Amino acid sequence: MSASSARRILLADADTFYVAVARLVDPEGAGRAPLLIVGGTVERRGVVTSASYEARAYGVHSAMPMARAVRLCPGAMVVPVPWEACVEKSAQIGDVLATFTPTIERASSDEFYLDLSGTERLYHDEPLAATARRVRDTVLAETRLSISIGGGTSKLIAKLAAGVAKPGAPGDGILVVEPGGEAEFMRRFSLADLPLVGPKFQERLARLGLHSVVDVLHHERSTLINWLGEREGVWLYTRVRGLDASPVESREIPQSLSRDETFPRDIADDAPLAAQLLRLADRATADLRDGGLVACTVTVKLRDWDFTTRQASRTLSVPVRSDRAVYAVACELLAKLRAARRVPARLLGVSLSRLVPADAKTQLTLFETDATASVETDRDRAIARVMDEVRGRFGPDAVARGRARRGSREEP
Repeated sequence: MSASSARRILLADADTFYVAVARLVDPEGAGRAPLLIVGGTVERRGVVTSASYEARAYGVHSAMPMARAVRLCPGAMVVPVPWEACVEKSAQIGDVLATFTPTIERASSDEFYLDLSGTERLYHDEPLAATARRVRDTVLAETRLSISIGGGTSKLIAKLAAGVAKPGAPGDGILVVEPGGEAEFMRRFSLADLPLVGPKFQERLARLGLHSVVDVLHHERSTLINWLGEREGVWLYTRVRGLDASPVESREIPQSLSRDETFPRDIADDAPLAAQLLRLADRATADLRDGGLVACTVTVKLRDWDFTTRQASRTLSVPVRSDRAVYAVACELLAKLRAARRVPARLLGVSLSRLVPADAKTQLTLFETDATASVETDRDRAIARVMDEVRGRFGPDAVARGRARRGSREEP
């Protein structure tokens, strides 16, 4: 591929996003603390979501148990994740980036791919690095958040370049790998640095004596296929050479997802209402997971027999995505509404809002066990994955939780 026909891809990655937002939310507290850790509490066995660069110098990192983090960095201030502000700031970054190109893929709350291919004339043939600099400066001016930007001919190169460009690196926030320089750029990385190469795959590669990109480059494609199989062998062969044809795919994150139902006859009793609520919660969370999202706010809407419409909401400190967790919160909200006015209902609905991508960073705090965060467990998420797989193979009605099936027989 010639330089003139090469793709022009950028990855904009917000620097210590959760830390930066926490400082903006609380300028007099977190904003004045150089040693800042964002995440759960020690008392409730929380984990680190993010830490300031100063705290990272003490060995603190994401997913670390908070108890260990404060032992390593005893002078640090610990604050919870400001989820609502993070959602707002993520949207602001996306809005700024959209002024440079309409082709944007939100990879996570703080990572955005931009495809600038074909914009050369629009930007008067300026180098991609110059465009990246203008993007970075504009985001900082409009959102007060600093971002690092990596660029190149693929999403893989842009992702890795953004990591190298992080504060303290020679790139000073910007690193663009020019067309033709991909292979040389890749030689610096270990296999663990490559996206999608997780711990289990690393162990498998290590047993073959493969630890770095350079290790793999010594072997032919056929050898890798023989060792790893067709899919994994071809994938690894192309990735270590910096080759990645995956497109930048625009995806809008909805403001909310909801499911509701108007009943053929008004429902007066709590048990059949709970059964209907379970079915609606299951459908809403299936939509949520299908979109690769998690929700911070759960809302239950109830329309009474006389058309009076009421609703109750709860915003969680940790976003959720499992059927059981959403249903548990929804039950509390329905009970609150019914306690205020217990009359026959003609409509019931469940809405999930303040949605964010279900990336690894938003999942980190899901291990907390306080009264709010414990609405979702590892077991909940595992069960939800299995149910999604079954529904994907046999249809949306192939499996439902027990109470939902019993509830369907109790409908009036």
